[in-house]
Amino acid sequence: MAHSHTIGGTVHRFDNLRTLLAKASPARSGDELAGLAASYAEERVAARMALADLPLRAFQHEPLIPYETDEVTRLIVDTQDHAAFAPISHLTVGEFRDWLLTPEASGAILASLAPGLMPEMAAAVSKLMRLQDLITVAAKIRVVTRFRTTVGLPGTLATRLQPNHPTDDPAGIAASIIDGLALESGDAVIGINPASDSVESCMSLLRLIDGLRTRYQIPVQSCVLAHVTTQLEAIRRGAPVDLVFQSIAGTQAANASFGVNLALLDEAWQAARELRRGEIGDNILYFETGQGSALSANAHHGVDQQTCEARAYAVARRYRPMLVNTVVGFIGPEYLYDGKQIIRAGLEDHFCGKLLGLPMGCDVCYTNHAEADQDDMDALLTLLGTAGVNYIMGVPGADDVMLNYQSTSFHDALCLRSHLGLRAAPEFEAWLAQTRGELPGALGFLTA
Repeated sequence: MAHSHTIGGTVHRFDNLRTLLAKASPARSGDELAGLAASYAEERVAARMALADLPLRAFQHEPLIPYETDEVTRLIVDTQDHAAFAPISHLTVGEFRDWLLTPEASGAILASLAPGLMPEMAAAVSKLMRLQDLITVAAKIRVVTRFRTTVGLPGTLATRLQPNHPTDDPAGIAASIIDGLALESGDAVIGINPASDSVESCMSLLRLIDGLRTRYQIPVQSCVLAHVTTQLEAIRRGAPVDLVFQSIAGTQAANASFGVNLALLDEAWQAARELRRGEIGDNILYFETGQGSALSANAHHGVDQQTCEARAYAVARRYRPMLVNTVVGFIGPEYLYDGKQIIRAGLEDHFCGKLLGLPMGCDVCYTNHAEADQDDMDALLTLLGTAGVNYIMGVPGADDVMLNYQSTSFHDALCLRSHLGLRAAPEFEAWLAQTRGELPGALGFLTA
């Protein structure tokens, strides 16, 4: 279906909804690389004005990727809760944006709306919002999850303790874990990106974390971010698997490039549930996403990268995950060129994920060849803190020596908690108050 808008006598035409969304997107290098972006400012403004007048119902009748060929589209269409959508079904995208900013759109109301929203609706309304709007709406929404700690409560900010090592050396990883715990990091998860994806390495790292957890009775959950098939094999061999991880994307073809589909994720979800390792809750999956993943796999089907990202959240919410985060600047400047684009993308992703009912965190990060620096990350970190982000990364010195990118440090999280009056997850905070003095001795235990 074609769409159009006239500015100063010039009629701007958009052949279909996919094109309209792409042209309405804020400028970013990935859409330009794909040939999808608006060619000039007036075209972008015209697209946004046409999008503002578009009924939300249009997304129900014009799938961006055909239903018959894409299982993510089928998931989105088949699982939409029409009763939850009904209260806003009469609105246009622009009216939806205005309503979201009213006091009537409370956190409770938005939580009840989430199952009725298609990801494309969330992506569309975000394109009409300034940063302040994205922050204001996301800050209303709290999505709380539980395994051994409670993440997402009002007034809290959790962290993923990320003790990566370029050779998976146990002593190096152990030192980073102890450092992070002493600096109040790890209440979201202790999550290691392994240098090797072997089952043996995955199991060794899981046992390392679990040995520390059980010896010192630490209320944390662990995760080794190997491929989901590696983690499934570790489960079959009796490894102490807490959260199961996988990177996901917003199209079937992009997920295939990651070596996954919905059936495999279903299998992993069921296998983790059967372990029953959660002590205060059963949110057991951990997903990471990022704008540009579908484009980098040549699997975007002409859909702009931010809308593809929002579609990944439909995959995530199927599984009631413990944690979801956008690794916002990790893919590189080919997709988000500079600090300005990274900041915008991080707030868009957080907004869309929360609006769709997900427990959103963010890896506030950039690669060393991007036009960005730590000042940009400080800005995004602070903005996300005011927006109510569930968790961020805690990386030694903010410099991941295995993945070779820049993120946020243990101290960054402490700074944000201090400035905004936020606290760690309550179970973790209580443990710290009781036993933190014992932590230095744990290093000897782990490396013995």
